[in-house]
Amino acid sequence: MKQIDHIGIAVRNMEESNALFHKLLGIPHFKVETVASEKVATSFFQIGQSKIELLEASDPESPIAKFIEKRGEGIHHIAFEVDDIRAEVERLEKEGFTPLNKEPKRGADNKWVVFLHPKTTNGVLVELCQSIDPAM
Repeated sequence: MKQIDHIGIAVRNMEESNALFHKLLGIPHFKVETVASEKVATSFFQIGQSKIELLEASDPESPIAKFIEKRGEGIHHIAFEVDDIRAEVERLEKEGFTPLNKEPKRGADNKWVVFLHPKTTNGVLVELCQSIDPAM
């Protein structure tokens, strides 16, 4: 793993949360994006080499809506940047971790993503992410 890519935070209201994090961090968000397959809207703040990703449900049946209903707003996941996501998933499976999706899927911020089951990571939802080649 190369570095922490981002920390995902589940929020109820993106507009209010963007304003709050703008005041907190002293910088505006730099990108808003929708990931239709996950039924989520995202907003990113750059902090040094890492990012904060705000996640707002775009559908009451989305994973983020269910997370907020169960646990409330707050940290949803931590994402680590990797060079080769398929090799990293294979390595982690051999170490006893359980991927929620074995095949990488397109996520926000032009990344391939795979999530690891929190039951195998001390209750933390872990995301592996790899930048998608712009030529793809």
